Amino acid sequence: MNASARTGNATRSGKGLGSVFWTSLAISLVFVAWGVIAPTHQMSVMSVALDHITRGFGWAYLLLPLILLAFLLFLAFSRFGRIRLGSDDDRPEFATHTWIAMILCAVMGIGLVSYGIAEPVSHMWEPPHGLAEPGTPQAAVVAMQYSFYDWGLHAWAIFAVFGLAIGYSMHRKKRPGLVSALFRPLLGRHADGPAGKAIDVFTVFATLFGTTTSLGLGALQIDNGLNRLLGTPTGTTTQVVVVVAVTVLFSLSAASGIKRGIRYTSEVNLSIASVLFLFVLLLGPTSFLVSLFLESVGLYANDFLVMSLRGPAFGDIGWMQGWTYFMMAWWVSWGAFVGIFLARISRGRTIRQFVLVVLVMPSAAFFTWFAVFGGAAIDLDMNHGTDIAGATAADINSAFFATLAEFPLPTVTTALVVILAVLFFVSGADANTYVLGMITTHGAVKPRTPILLLWGAMTGVLAVILLLSGGLAALQQTVIVASAPFLVVIVGVVVAFWRDLRSDPAVTGESEAAPVVDEEEPEPVH
Repeated sequence: MNASARTGNATRSGKGLGSVFWTSLAISLVFVAWGVIAPTHQMSVMSVALDHITRGFGWAYLLLPLILLAFLLFLAFSRFGRIRLGSDDDRPEFATHTWIAMILCAVMGIGLVSYGIAEPVSHMWEPPHGLAEPGTPQAAVVAMQYSFYDWGLHAWAIFAVFGLAIGYSMHRKKRPGLVSALFRPLLGRHADGPAGKAIDVFTVFATLFGTTTSLGLGALQIDNGLNRLLGTPTGTTTQVVVVVAVTVLFSLSAASGIKRGIRYTSEVNLSIASVLFLFVLLLGPTSFLVSLFLESVGLYANDFLVMSLRGPAFGDIGWMQGWTYFMMAWWVSWGAFVGIFLARISRGRTIRQFVLVVLVMPSAAFFTWFAVFGGAAIDLDMNHGTDIAGATAADINSAFFATLAEFPLPTVTTALVVILAVLFFVSGADANTYVLGMITTHGAVKPRTPILLLWGAMTGVLAVILLLSGGLAALQQTVIVASAPFLVVIVGVVVAFWRDLRSDPAVTGESEAAPVVDEEEPEPVH
């Protein structure tokens, strides 16, 4: 059997654990041991590294997403937009509504609960960069504007670039689903050697800690919700129990595959989220929420470039580390994971379809979610004498529940939020476990169950270590430090992807297998 055949078999079956698996596992175990033996030293080192990275290279977290966004829009509206992620006769595997549900819920769902109210309310009383007086109507609009910035186009530009490049590489070039495979136009055969394996190890490391952060945030949220619902004690003990329980759930879900566990969990998530959204929109100050949304979107669009490039030139480095740098680093660390997942579910889509849906639909969903829930909390504090901002400052995980307590049926809605947090938790970590298994088994489309269970357990253990050693601050520090080397990888991905596209037969005219695509073709039925 020749080398290519062996690689193909490994890719399909996931057999044959190589150096990427063992190196990634070893690094993860070293970090776990460090956290167990010397947690204070670990957090001290992370804090120093965080300060060095953000002060010296923080500008890269601002500039890179903007460049990626421009690159994607160029591709979508140019001749490249008609290229399919697959062969020219491939058609989408999932119906559009299922595809969008999987994108929304398996990617960033837990953030809807963790930050959907907490971020706007926090910005309301501590406006970004001193752009407004705290607690004023102008502060409310700025709060929404910067929430949109953190969760909108910039985040999805990072995800979309990886998704496009990996989808093109996997489905059109028939390469394995690895980040290292994207570098073949730049590195040639070295992409399959030590250099490529180093890229894949970086990918595992960044992905693991990006998801660990989400896991920790989810545990904090569920802990607070259970306390309000059942009176359970809050603290690290409950959080550890939550992490262990949910780790079992998402590991089993990942083992069931994308078409079962991830797909169905995502659709249920979207249904529950829609019910909560309509509940607050219709029973809350509807006219105020719509007006706040429109004005905030207008300010976001008007100040887009200035907002995107505004850094800590005048000393607000602490605020940037807590919000903008943390958020952008989080998205960078999730880039490969989300990209591989998007690529896996987007076979048959054109570049134009992919870019427009992945940039616009999730951004619009997050903008409206933040405006309705964050706007409702802002209205309660400004006009009805509540102190949701104070509760959020004391415990960021209480924001959602403190807001729903002011609406009818607080017990029912709190229960729904806890269920939603658990399901978001499961679907996001589920997809991550699948991707980690795929990366560490030569790009296997169906990683073996023991590998999925191992990476699920590792994610849970790391989340526990970080929660015990420093809680939210530890999660934020670690994700920024872990994501930093990946900024260089992203640049390499863009350059290599561009080289691939320029030589595509659909562009060069060397093949007749690239007809103009009918974007309105019938959807698949699932």
